[in-house]
Amino acid sequence: MEVLFLALLTIFLYLVAYFTYGRWLARRIFGLEEKRICPSRELCDDRDYVPTHPLVVFGHHFTSIAGTGPIVGPAIGVIWGWLPALVWVILGPIFIGAVYDFAALVMSLRNRGKSIGELAGIYLNQRVRLLFMSILVLSLTVVLAVFGLVISAVFRQFPSAIFPCFVQIPIAIVIGLTLHRRSRGILLPSILALVFMYLSIVFSEWGPFHAFNAALASMPLWLWTLILLIYCYLASVLPVWVLLQPRDFINALQLISTLVLLFLGLLVTAIFGGPLIVETSSKYSLEIVAPLLQVHPSGAPPIFPFLFITIACGAVSGFHCLVSSGTSSKQLSSEPHAQFVGYGAMLLEGFLATLVILACIAGLGLGFQLPNGQVLLGSAAWHYQYQSWQNAGSLAATIASFVTGSANFLSSLGIPSSFAIPLMGVFVASFAATTMDTACRLQRYLLEELFSHFCIRGQKGSSSLEKPSASFSPVSSHVCTIVAIFFAALLAAIPAHGQEWSLANAGKGGMLLWPIFGALNQLVAGIAFVIIAFFLRRSNKPIWFLVLPAVFMLVMPTWAILDQLFIGDEASPSWITARNYPLIFIASVSFVLEIWLLVEAVLLWKSLPKSHTKL
Repeated sequence: MEVLFLALLTIFLYLVAYFTYGRWLARRIFGLEEKRICPSRELCDDRDYVPTHPLVVFGHHFTSIAGTGPIVGPAIGVIWGWLPALVWVILGPIFIGAVYDFAALVMSLRNRGKSIGELAGIYLNQRVRLLFMSILVLSLTVVLAVFGLVISAVFRQFPSAIFPCFVQIPIAIVIGLTLHRRSRGILLPSILALVFMYLSIVFSEWGPFHAFNAALASMPLWLWTLILLIYCYLASVLPVWVLLQPRDFINALQLISTLVLLFLGLLVTAIFGGPLIVETSSKYSLEIVAPLLQVHPSGAPPIFPFLFITIACGAVSGFHCLVSSGTSSKQLSSEPHAQFVGYGAMLLEGFLATLVILACIAGLGLGFQLPNGQVLLGSAAWHYQYQSWQNAGSLAATIASFVTGSANFLSSLGIPSSFAIPLMGVFVASFAATTMDTACRLQRYLLEELFSHFCIRGQKGSSSLEKPSASFSPVSSHVCTIVAIFFAALLAAIPAHGQEWSLANAGKGGMLLWPIFGALNQLVAGIAFVIIAFFLRRSNKPIWFLVLPAVFMLVMPTWAILDQLFIGDEASPSWITARNYPLIFIASVSFVLEIWLLVEAVLLWKSLPKSHTKL
């Protein structure tokens, strides 16, 4: 029953946080008001700025920020023990992640939907803006390259997830057109979308669909990456209501309903036991089979700071400020909805990470089948998957741990594994796909803003604190998207370290920068906290609640970067020792950038008027 207690405790703490701390932020700090006109109404262009139902915006925001991060990160992070991982995904969202997402969303709402990069120029200076936007562009390029690899890996591991993910696209377009043109209620389309999605999972194992899945799963990696990037191009340039919004909404419905099923499965398993043991006519009891704390796992880096870099999404993630300020702020129709979307979606992501942890530390013990057919139970199953950092940290192993543990929960509801496993495969692939297409659109926005900076000189003499005009670039959205796709494809085309250049090895380039991506992602969060502090200071608002989160999110990724750059260990030598020049270059630039930003911030802070603009 301790597993059920942990799940219920997490829900209780999140609900208390939302209705106390979240409400305090909304009313006393940000002062959300219904009467303020949101960018979606002021700048409505029926493409990017579109007033949207809050449930649809919540669905888009949740699926975009979640990705595979709250699955892969916690599934690896439990190698240090279940207690530190669980504490981080409970306290992290409440006091850091949700505050961060919420603040970035409100900042953008108050500045006509500008991205976090543009806001750095408004509230600090143009040098910080250009430096920050450059690293954001780099991070998003890595996201596009890496997530193409992640999705193709999931499809290869779970081919039955391919057809349901593909069928989401026409369903989304039909629903998007229906809602936009006929302004119908959202209930009926939601029910129909959910029914069609679950039917697609049922049929994915049937005859021709099974053959379709098998054929696509065997495609080479470079071709998968190319197809996914072409899809991202379409999702980026089409009006947001045609594909991006409805597809994310469908995914959100499916993913949230799956979360509900997982929780119900956990509940039933905790009360009545797991799968039936035929020999004894009894059931396995649900219990935690992972260690409480494991400070020195085999081959793993130190728990400090790497736990907080490994588990990013699910606690706090730098990528989230890009979603809040890049797409969600352009769709909210009313300011008070920002608490529901900004603070609430992060708490839901934290609950997802909690279920992932419970699936890996308890659900996995209900039965894990080896390739030879042998089934491991209890602590034997957990130790097989987490015997070393190299084994636990692989993409296939982390996904297998979560999918197996989750499918064991679902089996207690009478759901057969032939449906449960494809369902969880679609669950993982859908999260990754929504992050990838949103990242491409965000990259387009950033490139438009950068081109705008270099091409439009008429406002050079204006104060950086004036409210900015609507996003404008002399370069079309198609060109910016093509540039984004081109560089992501170029990075993905690089073969893995030590492999020769060939078509067979193409598509793995995104993994070259993966070791530093987690630290860079968290460093973005630390820098964004500095921008949020300037935003509040200029509005004569308190910032005391940001100090510890900001310091924490600056120290931990910096510590991780320096450790990997200079120290390392026997299992993973430092990048300097290994002469890993791409990572040495990126790490050095990132460190210099951070120091530069902090120096600029300190100098500006001392001379900053307490009240310069209105919140």
